[in-house]
Amino acid sequence: MTAGNHPQPVTVIRGRALLGARLVEDSAVAVAGTQILYSGPHTGLARALSDSGTDLDGGSVTTLELAPGQIIVPGLVDVHNHGGYGTDFPSAGAAAARNALHRMHAAGTTTVLASLVTASPADLLSGLEVFAGLADSGDVAGIHLEGPFLSAARCGAQDPRWLRSPDPDFAAQLIAAARGHLRTMTYAPELPGADDLVDLLTAHSVVPSLGHTAATADDAAASLARAAAGLASRPGSDGSGRAAVPTVTHLFNGMDPIHHRSPGAVTAALRAARSGAAVVELIADNTHLDPFVVASMFELLGADNIVLVTDAMAAAGLSDGRYRLGPADVAVLNGVARLDSGSIAGGTAGMLDLVRNAVASGVSTEDALHSATEVPARVLGMSGRIGTLAAGASADLLLLDSGLRLTRVLRRGVWITAA
Repeated sequence: MTAGNHPQPVTVIRGRALLGARLVEDSAVAVAGTQILYSGPHTGLARALSDSGTDLDGGSVTTLELAPGQIIVPGLVDVHNHGGYGTDFPSAGAAAARNALHRMHAAGTTTVLASLVTASPADLLSGLEVFAGLADSGDVAGIHLEGPFLSAARCGAQDPRWLRSPDPDFAAQLIAAARGHLRTMTYAPELPGADDLVDLLTAHSVVPSLGHTAATADDAAASLARAAAGLASRPGSDGSGRAAVPTVTHLFNGMDPIHHRSPGAVTAALRAARSGAAVVELIADNTHLDPFVVASMFELLGADNIVLVTDAMAAAGLSDGRYRLGPADVAVLNGVARLDSGSIAGGTAGMLDLVRNAVASGVSTEDALHSATEVPARVLGMSGRIGTLAAGASADLLLLDSGLRLTRVLRRGVWITAA
């Protein structure tokens, strides 16, 4: 590996690292430019560097030895995020969004999927234009639309004025406005036209995400199966060599609770995830879900079928006060964001908070991190490129202390700090 006959600088981090599903002692992660060159046992480092044309003892290699208790983990990936640090993504301009994204990156979430809430057609199209540009520049990994094809009965913080049944012409307009960057869309499967919407989404490799729904268990199960079949027609579309699967937007929230005579969408989602035919989002912020529920979901479904998400809004990373979530006014008190009606209106925690909360609930560190890195990377169709320390992946990694608190962040091969 040379540039103008000069060896490319290599940074080697040595210590305990999350390699695949295990934390491995005395590992080494070597970074060259924006990519990971090697990850594995330290004993294999010299051979790997030699094969790349780099001399381990040469001046082009810098080695960082971790302190006791520290670990190396992949950069975290958030696939449901409406903003933070005072910026509301649904109404933000590019400059404000970039500033908030930089702070998210510096806090350990090195990949963000920008989420837009239900709004007027003009506002949705404007938001798609802004974030398509930010996806072009690599600031975000793409766009998630949470609406507008959602249930009024389970709208939560979504503005009911702009909810509508699936409209194929408008859906096609939204997809086109995103310029290939629409990655997921939340929809209610019981609405008229939902089947055609699912077919349209999967035809464009957009992952349908069931949510904000009052669907019966049968309707939810049928829709998830339809979405899975549509995505399966594109083998390897998740980047891992296997077919992508639909997701479930913030499981338990925005849907009917389970009742033994009226099981609802939650039961269908659980069965689909248990079989590997869906991935469920969990907001493990101790507000949206009780910790006992989080631990139970990991035990029942397995980390490979769970993605941790923040559902963050503008107040994330800041103190209590008044904020916006799209067209809605939100009050944050004791870290909980609510509309004046009392509905929870997004989250205020960061991805690393969710990992710590999951571990505190009884989830293993490895499983919590897996659901915050490799699983969301798979949802985005970016397996092997982000959310992993594997050779060839983007050089996104975190150094954490024994309490899973952040020490340093490397994103795209550059050490970054908060602004």
